[in-house]
Order: sequence, then C-alpha cells, then structure tokens
Amino acid sequence: MSAPLITDSHCHLDFPQFDGELGDLIARAQERGVARMVTICTRLAAEPQVRAIADAHDPVFYAAGTHPMSVEKEPMVALDDLLTIAAHPKFVGIGETGLDYHYTIDSKDAQQESLRIHIEAARQTGLPLIIHSRAADDDMARVLSEEFRAGTYTCVMHCFSSSRALAEAALDLGFYLSMSGIAAFPKSTELREIFAAAPIDRILVETDAPYLAPPPNRGQRNEPAYVADTAKVGADVFGLDYSTFAEQTEANFERLFTKAAAWPS
Repeated sequence: MSAPLITDSHCHLDFPQFDGELGDLIARAQERGVARMVTICTRLAAEPQVRAIADAHDPVFYAAGTHPMSVEKEPMVALDDLLTIAAHPKFVGIGETGLDYHYTIDSKDAQQESLRIHIEAARQTGLPLIIHSRAADDDMARVLSEEFRAGTYTCVMHCFSSSRALAEAALDLGFYLSMSGIAAFPKSTELREIFAAAPIDRILVETDAPYLAPPPNRGQRNEPAYVADTAKVGADVFGLDYSTFAEQTEANFERLFTKAAAWPS
C-alpha cells in the first residue's frame, strides 16, 4: 500500500548539504509519499540556481525573497524584481521574508522595509507570502496587520515556533501556520498546544531542511522525506489518523499555493 501523499512546503535544496544528492533525496521523499517540495531561495542572487532545481525536478517548486538575516548584507529587494521572477510557472510563493531580531536586531528597520516590499509583491501577484519570524512577535503582528488593512494578501508563518499571541494574530488575518520538526521535539508541549488550538484547515507541514530534523533523526541533517515524521506528530496533535491529516494538509497547501496545485502532475 502506497504512503498517503504529503507536501514539504518549505526546504532549501540548493544548500551545500545536498550537493550531488538531489536525485536520491527526491526519490527517498517520494517513497514516503512526499509528492511535492517547495525549495526556498533566501537571497535573490541565488535565484537562478534555485530555479534550475525546480526546472530539473518535476516534484519541486520554488519561492524566492531576501531572508531577514540577509537584509543587511544584500541589496534592498526591488518590487519589480520580485514581480519579474514571479512570472516563472514553478515560482509559487514570495519569500522567505520576515523579521529576525535574535541575531540581527541592528537591521530591524531595514528588515521591516524589506518585509513591506515582499508583502506588496504578494499582494500584486496573488502568491502567498512566506514569513520567517524570530524574537520579533510584536513588530511582526503589527506590520502584518497594518499591511493587511492596506490591502489583503495570503501568508504562511513558516516553521512556526513563536508565541500564542502571534499565532492568534496570524490566524485572525486568515493566515496559515506551518509545523516543522520543532513541533515534534519532546519538550515542545506548549507549541503543540498552540497548533492544537488552530483550525485544522490552516495547517501546513514542512522540514526547513537541512535544519531541524524531527525525531527519530533529530540532530542529523534534515531532508524532505522526514516531513512524514513531523506529520505523524501533527496527526496526533489533532487526534487524527495519519492519512486523514495528510489529506487535510494537502488540501490546505493547494488552497494556499494555487500555482503548485495547478501544475500538471
């Protein structure tokens, strides 16, 4: 019996940890039912390489933006550049973008400027915004809400591990929360409770590979196949069997990532 289909909604297949392994990596993912992967470009200078991965592998889609921790080192993102890149048929999301004050609080003003440009790109293209948020909950909730009032857009809070207040603020805007391996860590009880309180039709799953491998591979290099391990925990969180949870997260992914959903499989 084949494994239920599921999508790794956020990974980084261009990172050097995967050099020379992409064919085998994708095959292992498909063996576990991971039928699609969205690989994320974190610096626009790397967009051609990330696009090439999506072009070369049918199950792989991509998104691009400037990661908040790279804002200070990279040229400020230009709206026109994002709009041009977004025309590619396998480009399915804007980002990742966001705010990260854990290590890079000195660039917080530039991060907020970059975030607002990405939001405008999401608004104009109709593609979902992919948000990274760390140690910036109040500013994140404020910027997302201000911009939503200025014009609606869709969004996923990638690798969500922030506060209940930020989760509620995002959900109130109609946004999605993505469950990573962090939610499967034994000590992440409070985070699992935040997910359990969210509507099931607003949940995605991801790896953020090569980082944050869930048990039983915690501490090792993560890869898209392991999203199935996180999804098993997600099923437990929502009191569902794995097949039902996988089916629900697939429906959620296709509702948000409409270009990927329309791609001929």
